[in-house]
Amino acid sequence: MIDLSREAQLDEALELFHFAFRAIVARPDQMLARRGLSRVHHRILYFLHRNPDISVNGLIEILGISKQALNEPLHVLLAKKLVLASPDIEDRRIHRLSLTHAGRQFEGKLSGDQRARFAGVFAQLGPAKESIWRELMRLLSDAPSIPHSEKRGT
Repeated sequence: MIDLSREAQLDEALELFHFAFRAIVARPDQMLARRGLSRVHHRILYFLHRNPDISVNGLIEILGISKQALNEPLHVLLAKKLVLASPDIEDRRIHRLSLTHAGRQFEGKLSGDQRARFAGVFAQLGPAKESIWRELMRLLSDAPSIPHSEKRGT
């Protein structure tokens, strides 16, 4: 149950979150729009960069979406030659996804802008407050913690 005496403070927290998110995605959204892409494309590029040669099902699991929801944006990225799909060496029914050189460069620009914003803020906060922020994000997140080393999900 929400403590109604804190409602104004909680609303302020929601507003700050909204405005922070808007600021974090503004420049990448502009870069994406110039290529006819959207945030879903950025999410795909981001996770493919961190999980090269991941299977389609592995990517679906990370993104928490259906195969149908992934289908159209993935086809766009394949058509724009930002993503490469290749059959698995051991099981040709499994398709492995990776970024092309152009895909790595574009993802680097998109996420690089966001990394720079976070780096500047974290430098102002210091390591202890950064740690608190990370814990807050973990607690707010419904996503399971996915090890960075998980590269070949099936």
